[in-house]
Formats: sequence, C-alpha cells, structure tokens
Amino acid sequence: MINHKIAVIVLAGGQSSRMGTDKSLLEIEGKSLLQRACEVAAVVTPQVYVLTAWPDRYRSTPTQKSQFLVEYNPGSGPLVALTQGLTDISADWILLLACDLPLLDSRIIDNWASKLTEFPPSTLAVVPYQNSRWEPLCGFYRKQSLSSLQSFIDKGGHSFQQWLNQIQVIPLPVGEREAVMLSNCNTLEEFEQLKGKMVDS
Repeated sequence: MINHKIAVIVLAGGQSSRMGTDKSLLEIEGKSLLQRACEVAAVVTPQVYVLTAWPDRYRSTPTQKSQFLVEYNPGSGPLVALTQGLTDISADWILLLACDLPLLDSRIIDNWASKLTEFPPSTLAVVPYQNSRWEPLCGFYRKQSLSSLQSFIDKGGHSFQQWLNQIQVIPLPVGEREAVMLSNCNTLEEFEQLKGKMVDS
C-alpha cells in the first residue's frame, strides 16, 4: 500500500572495510543490493532517497526513480545520516534502510508501515527488536524525533541502541520470517550464504 506520509532513506555508505568492496553494488540474480532495497521501498512510498557521499557511483544503478541525497558528513555513521534525513525530507515518518539486507521482504515492510497510524503521537520510533537489541537500520522514525536525536548527538552520543533506549519506541516483534529478513552481510562469506538462501527460496 502506497503511503505518502512515509519517506524511505536507503543508506549507501560505500566502501566496507570487512567486505573489501562496496556492498551496495553486490548483485543477486542480476540486481544490486541497492536496487533491491529501493524496489522494496517503492512498494511503501514513492518518496525513496539514496543517501550517499558518492551519488555518481550509483547513478547507473536502476533504483525505481529514487532521488539522491548527498551525505553532509561522510563516515559519521547512521545516526548522523538519520539526522540529515529528518532535516531535509518533509514526511511524517522516515523508514531507514541499510542496503546490506539482501532478504528484505516488501510484504513485511508494508505490513509494518500500515500499522504506524495505530501508535500515539508520543511514539518517536517504531523499530524491530530481537535478542535484547534494536534493529535500527530497518526502522521507522517520526519527524518529531529530530530534536531528541540532535540533542543526543550534540552531547556526544553515537549509539543507536542508547538513543532508542532513551525515547518512546514501539518495538516491532520479530518472528522467524522477520529474523531471516533482518540478516545482514558484512563479509563476502556472509553475502554468499544469504545469497544462497535467497536463490533457494
């Protein structure tokens, strides 16, 4: 279901030290991870942004009419990236997506997005939660969370886990399907394992 009150930011950070290459451009069945993430995002909303310091690197990648946001502070981490998104994009909610989630499922994401209207205005984030940890790079953040986030960063904070533990967050329960979807890849070995799961499914 298309929701115009939501915008999606796909993080395409570039070089990965453990991967040894740009994760965004790794391919499964002819599609890069960046393209796959943008296609999932487009199921939820037409407002899809790729946040990167290197937009020219990805312009040849088909990304469902996504727009590029040039990262102000490359290498500063996803908290700062979210701050930029909340500042620059006029949407009630931002869905922050890492591009290294090869098994993203548009049905799960769309179902989560459809529930946002059920939560009280005091809710600043809606984020998957498993094994006593938040999964912030597949989470929804309300526009009003910006002041809290900026204050946290200004005081030297840099941990998503710490910030989320300080604000009003609705945890999204993670079952078996959701846990599989949230599997990310930081090494080529992990990527090949997840790639195998996708091809087999």
